[in-house]
Amino acid sequence: MEWPKELLEIFDDPLLDGVRPKVSAPTADDRLNQKLTEVRNWIAAHGREPERSGDLKEKMMCAAMTALREKGFEIWTSKKNWKIYSTIRY
Repeated sequence: MEWPKELLEIFDDPLLDGVRPKVSAPTADDRLNQKLTEVRNWIAAHGREPERSGDLKEKMMCAAMTALREKGFEIWTSKKNWKIYSTIRY
């Protein structure tokens, strides 16, 4: 989250040294979006879905992709143009 420049200038005052606006914690939707982005980026970089038999990072991406699918996300690739698609099943 970006804070307005004017607010940050106020906190740069020496009297308020060490005081900063509280950063809000990411929501559940933010975490899901971040994980979906990570999986999509991994697929885009490697041209395939992650597998359980790969290295540690690939195993982590495979577990994340499995969890996302269990939550109702569909993740698939189009090899014709190497795009990654995702939707939520209801």
